[in-house]
Amino acid sequence: MYSSKPSIVYGFHGLDKKIGLKILNNEDNFHHSNNKYDWLGSGIYFWENNLERAKQYAVEDSSRSTSSISEPFVLGAVLELGNCLDLLDQKYNDFLKEAYRQLKQDLEAEGKELPKNTHFGSTDFDFKARELDCAVIRYACALAEELGEPFDSIRSAFIEGAPLYEGAKFHSENHIQLAIINPNCIKGIFLPRIKQS
Repeated sequence: MYSSKPSIVYGFHGLDKKIGLKILNNEDNFHHSNNKYDWLGSGIYFWENNLERAKQYAVEDSSRSTSSISEPFVLGAVLELGNCLDLLDQKYNDFLKEAYRQLKQDLEAEGKELPKNTHFGSTDFDFKARELDCAVIRYACALAEELGEPFDSIRSAFIEGAPLYEGAKFHSENHIQLAIINPNCIKGIFLPRIKQS
């Protein structure tokens, strides 16, 4: 009764400028990220209402030797979340916990180990290789599909970056992340405007 979400949210996606302009001009589409460490599973990733974090990501990613971003760029999108696995809602947290239990049971029956979440970098707060979380999310999505209620999107808070100050549980790059599974949830794409003073 109380689980309906706002019908429209804004998302921001950091990428290479050439690709971004092709998407903006309907010459290309966003592509699902499908790495085994993607913490929200397979989807098109957006920062919910967080243009600055999308810009930071595009710049950070462009400095990596394996990056596909040569000129950092950000696109905005108008998103309708549809049937959303919203991990800011208790019923979906409970569902994910059950998905983990079933995945663990299935893997044990097959004699396989659960994947693990690990660090990409050398710092304690760089916990981005989320293979366990990815596996559990993918399993939860498969369960929903079997029930005839496939998820269109996934939404969760992501605690990221260094603590803002000594002893803080607030971190420098906290954000709400969206993974859009169903590309029809993307209702429009735009160039973000700079606020006029």
